[in-house]
Amino acid sequence: MSDRSALRADFIDRAGWSDAEERLLAGDASFRKYYRLTRPGGTAVVMDAPAPQEDVRPFVRIGRHLLAMGLSAPEIFAEDAANGFLLLEDLGDDTFARVLAAGGDEAELYTRATDVLVAVHAAPNHGLLPDLGGYEGEALIDAAMLIAEWYLPEASGRTTTAEQIEDYRAAWRSCLAALPPSAGTLLLRDYHKDNLLWLPARPGVRACGLLDFQDAQRGHPSYDLVSLIEDARRDVASAVRTACTERYLAATGLDARDFRTGFALMAAQRHARIIGLFVRLLRRDGKPEYLAHLPRVWRMFERSLEHPALEPLRLWVDRHLPPPLRRIGAP
Repeated sequence: MSDRSALRADFIDRAGWSDAEERLLAGDASFRKYYRLTRPGGTAVVMDAPAPQEDVRPFVRIGRHLLAMGLSAPEIFAEDAANGFLLLEDLGDDTFARVLAAGGDEAELYTRATDVLVAVHAAPNHGLLPDLGGYEGEALIDAAMLIAEWYLPEASGRTTTAEQIEDYRAAWRSCLAALPPSAGTLLLRDYHKDNLLWLPARPGVRACGLLDFQDAQRGHPSYDLVSLIEDARRDVASAVRTACTERYLAATGLDARDFRTGFALMAAQRHARIIGLFVRLLRRDGKPEYLAHLPRVWRMFERSLEHPALEPLRLWVDRHLPPPLRRIGAP
């Protein structure tokens, strides 16, 4: 038994689950792994997040905050922050991705997920906690640099110059200067079909289970809706996208024009980041499978650039990444 396995076994024993059968459930892009514990009468999930690479405390803090808002984050039954273990409620395997693949009702699922975002917005201080980092301003630009740093050299065959980098940053600063003021909202950051669970036996917003929220920050209220309905790995029906946006606006009472401007900016930022990320996954991590999604992300990126507030960025893209250079990953 490895040292890590021994530590996990000790944690499970101290949590009162030593009689359970353990099975590796999943890993993700981080160092975290998940194990399902099964015994007569119930199941639970162990998050194994080894320090110093991982820190379970943000997950605990945000998870309990979401539960306090009446949302379906996993309950936390036991924790060992020093060694990086959590014993969690088992919310099952029915991610939105699996339910949709099996023919689930797209409109129903996306409506419920939109209602969760409405609930976050309606919570005191829009769901924010003290000391949350802001996914705003230069932080947004830094994340969006991936398209200039990874995609552009891959597509053009030339190293991105310092001038191109600075012009790109300047374009983004001009775009963000056009962002209408808005109250920051809690962002779950990776709010999409793979991190949402369908729990139809639960009422209302609790039918949408939440995973992978430990990187939550403060930011524009449209960002998680962008993540949901402009999914890099799935085409969401146009009617569903429209219905979700209109539902969110009607429920929150936000100014529609200002919100749509923010939505276009957040969509452009997210898509620019993901376009570069998929190339980085290819070149740095040897994972070419994500390239199949690039044509979709480019379509959504181009659509966001049509908004007048994105003109400085559109001009940069048209100059340095004209249509012939947008075909990596195309069939």
